[in-house]
Amino acid sequence: MLSDEVKERTAFHESGHALLGMLTKGADPVRKISIIPRGRSLGVTIQAPDDDRYDFDSAYLRGRIVGMLGGRAAEEVVFGNVTTGAESDLEKVTQIARRMVGRWGMSDAIGPVTVLPGPTDDPMLFPGVDAVAPRTRELVDAEVRRIVEECYAEAIRSLRDNRDKLAALSSALLERETLDELDVYRIVGIERPPQAERDQAAGLPIA
Repeated sequence: MLSDEVKERTAFHESGHALLGMLTKGADPVRKISIIPRGRSLGVTIQAPDDDRYDFDSAYLRGRIVGMLGGRAAEEVVFGNVTTGAESDLEKVTQIARRMVGRWGMSDAIGPVTVLPGPTDDPMLFPGVDAVAPRTRELVDAEVRRIVEECYAEAIRSLRDNRDKLAALSSALLERETLDELDVYRIVGIERPPQAERDQAAGLPIA
């Protein structure tokens, strides 16, 4: 059983994820939000595209990071502090940002080169991170921090500008515990954009 205080914080945390998912151009649609605990997770926000995607541009990836930071940002905006509930979110955003910088050439400071090994790299061809110059590793870390901090600032700013929508979504979630896709968009008064519009906003080719 969760205390009322924990349930309220969880509702705002998940609402932060969902609201930023709806506000961010090109983001995958929000399918469901729940504050029913499952295992170690106190809540969940599910987003998924209408169709399979295989390639992503930097704008889409930064939008993913903004959305993932929405839970922590909502806690800071509403309660003035943060909890350990964002641990998994922080791991995921760090992984995305590190791949953007070190694997996918999405940092002007590093350039269009691969400086970090992938999970399937041949160790004979890519001996590992130890083969990368210390200065380059420091630059990668700095770029990862810059991307995440910029995205977090955007998450905070967007939630503060839409505090009424955040409160409405959290209130509905506390009352019903689980919200489906149609209810989520209706509660905040945001129209769910069609797939073609989201693809265009994410910089993907339109069929």
